Amino acid sequence: MNSSSTQKLDIQKVATSRVGEVDFNNLTFGNTFTDHMFECDYKDGIWQNATIKPYGPLTISPAAKVFHYGQAVFEGMKAFKDDEKRVWLFRPVENFNRINKSSVRMAIPEFPKDIFFEALTTLVKMDKEWIQTGLGNSLYIRPFVIATQVGVSASPSTEYKFMILMSPAQAYYTGDVRVEIAEHYSRSANGGVGAAKAAGNYGAQFFPTNLAREKGFQQVIWTDANEHKLLEEAGTMNVFFRVNDTLITAPVSDRILDGVTRKSVLALAERDNLTIEVRPVLVAEIVEAAKNGSLKEIFGAGTAAVISPVSAFSYKGTVYELEKQQDGFASRFKKELMDIQYNRSEDPFGWRFEVA
Repeated sequence: MNSSSTQKLDIQKVATSRVGEVDFNNLTFGNTFTDHMFECDYKDGIWQNATIKPYGPLTISPAAKVFHYGQAVFEGMKAFKDDEKRVWLFRPVENFNRINKSSVRMAIPEFPKDIFFEALTTLVKMDKEWIQTGLGNSLYIRPFVIATQVGVSASPSTEYKFMILMSPAQAYYTGDVRVEIAEHYSRSANGGVGAAKAAGNYGAQFFPTNLAREKGFQQVIWTDANEHKLLEEAGTMNVFFRVNDTLITAPVSDRILDGVTRKSVLALAERDNLTIEVRPVLVAEIVEAAKNGSLKEIFGAGTAAVISPVSAFSYKGTVYELEKQQDGFASRFKKELMDIQYNRSEDPFGWRFEVA
């Protein structure tokens, strides 16, 4: 689809920053937003009116197609401030490529790379005071696209709005995570939109996740839609298994999101000469590994959560507790990733992207 654009970025600054009103020691993830946001409209076959403006509400028709047919995709990325107050992004090209891949799957026009990076870097520079130093502190960045054409006919929209919001963040999950392996509900199916970061993927997860939470679990590890025999991904994260000293994860497919953190973990594991298996993972083999003691770790990997160790999982009503690993893969990868993100170590992969 046409992704041509106008080039000028209109910048409208706030009169007074709200940053001084924020208690950065008591943040709820995704509830507080910075002074500015980016907005760009697709009309008449072209992306236009690229604007950075004060954060605030939108005026949109109740007949906008996003409300009726769910044409909406998003990304999650972060900016980090090192001890010298330099600001870095982590693998932003991956996020740009993926939002366009998601857009194509949802019949949304791709967004131009030049405007994306100009808007992203300008926005982060303008609101860099919202980024706190120290491990665990970051600026969560949410690019997204919604269908804005007015009309309830069941057809793709001809108008869209691309936006970027930013929110200061601390840890997404505190402590280890308890998960339930899905036996009935599925996140996605063959030929579906599981590989896209489509808004509806997450909306459909909320009900089964609520059921799991009623039983004391924070997340669901999803299984394949056909037989519920294969482990795929966990809620907001890709999932890894450590059996003895082998790191195992499912391959990406049209059912599984190609996570940036997932790719980074695999690259770190390969660099560290660990044994890696990217292959279909059977529920039965992980249950058996938990029973015989060879299952050492399960952990999730994602932008918001970074690395989240799993302390227990449930399957068919039985809970399997995992012994906490003092020097496990999860803690190792989290440290290695964060050292790169916060400019505390060398970056042999070229993942860091300096903004300011």
